Amino acid sequence: MLKKTRSLIALVIATSLSQPAIANNNELPDIGTAAAGTLTIDQELIYGDAYMRMLRASSPIINDPVLNEYITNLGHKLVANSEDVKTPFRFFMIRDRNINAFAFFGGYVALHSGLFLHASSESELASVMAHEIAHVTQRHLARSMEEQARRTPATIAALAGSLLLAIASPEAGIAALAATNAGSMQSQINYTRSNEKEADRFGINTLAKAGFDVYAMPTFFGRLADEYRYASTPPAMLLTHPLPQDRITDSRARAQKYAPMKLGPSLEYHLAKARIVARYANIESSASLDWFERRLKKNNATLEPTYKYGQALVYLDTKKLEEAEPILTALLKKDALNEFYLDALSDLYIYQQNPKKSVQMLENALSKKPNNPVLIINYANALIESDDNQKAVSILQKYTHERPTDMNGWQLLADAYGKTGKTDENIAALGEIFALRGNWNKALQNFTQASQLADLGSLEQARFDARIDQLMVERDRFLSLQ
Repeated sequence: MLKKTRSLIALVIATSLSQPAIANNNELPDIGTAAAGTLTIDQELIYGDAYMRMLRASSPIINDPVLNEYITNLGHKLVANSEDVKTPFRFFMIRDRNINAFAFFGGYVALHSGLFLHASSESELASVMAHEIAHVTQRHLARSMEEQARRTPATIAALAGSLLLAIASPEAGIAALAATNAGSMQSQINYTRSNEKEADRFGINTLAKAGFDVYAMPTFFGRLADEYRYASTPPAMLLTHPLPQDRITDSRARAQKYAPMKLGPSLEYHLAKARIVARYANIESSASLDWFERRLKKNNATLEPTYKYGQALVYLDTKKLEEAEPILTALLKKDALNEFYLDALSDLYIYQQNPKKSVQMLENALSKKPNNPVLIINYANALIESDDNQKAVSILQKYTHERPTDMNGWQLLADAYGKTGKTDENIAALGEIFALRGNWNKALQNFTQASQLADLGSLEQARFDARIDQLMVERDRFLSLQ
């Protein structure tokens, strides 16, 4: 039941957020209005934040700093070449072998790890991301809700709230969605298909402007349609993003309007794919090693480092350090500032109980890439393992201030505070993690306890009390949406 519920939610949310179509520039039909009568951008941001907190609490989100940095950089490259961008964008991954991606209020774009297992190139992955970005910039979810509001007496609050309720309480959410959608399923399906085509067209334009292969979109979608044409259970992506032949034909015709682009394989994409195969594909280590070994036998010199890196990760995760070290050392020698290699070697030195070697390596890399989040988070971890906790605290205070939604940063800060004996700060840092997951009561309990532990009248106590007030406002706003 839960799986079906999530598919329904994804279906509603994947027909995501919209701005009016720019027909003059993209030869698109005018679909609906700008959704100004439905939700404002500020309201969408509030709903997006609430939904993201629910996902953190209920879904297997991958909090991997290397993968997060890769998809964030790729996503922002696409956003920089998109039209009608009204919100910040945040990209994240869910550990799920099913092929899927979806976007929702507030510029959030989710990618299933299974996408990497089926996309053969960075352009194919970018085509899916560009499609989802278009759902956001064109405000398809808000426009869909506006269309529903025209046909039913339900309020916008009921329409939007039912989406959130469907996550917090699946059976009640299904009933709420059914009530607000009664008698309008066929027109809703047609509206969704229009949104999908519009997202394809805007997405292809984004791909072209960002320097990716525009043919990757019809190629990837066509391959999926062929592969699952007769499947009794198609992947989630085909349930939430229907692929009728006319949609594939339309995207292919659209791509043909752009000059062909010959791109070589992206090393970063294939390193990210290797990391997913090694760590997030839910397969045995022996199967992962076999996957990399079979590809190494094809003697592709360009991609050989990515397969060796994948092998090294498997050895690292199974504590075969003597096999992982020479591979990683050789890779780093040829590419000294590669974040994938530096992250893996940092862990290896820590496993070898030599964290100071990791600290030295990362300090050298940070002198050349001082603001890199992957290096910073690894550096802080290595400092904690080296018992240099006060320095780690200083670094992580700045890191969490600049990246307040990164749970890795808060967890490491809690660990560092715990090792320095600052129990109040340790509890407060953990409170931030509870808040990010929408567990408001636990977050408030943590900050109340931290305030009680702090010296009476101290700046720390004043800071904790101020945060309690903020959390109460955020909690009340969150609960009002349901």
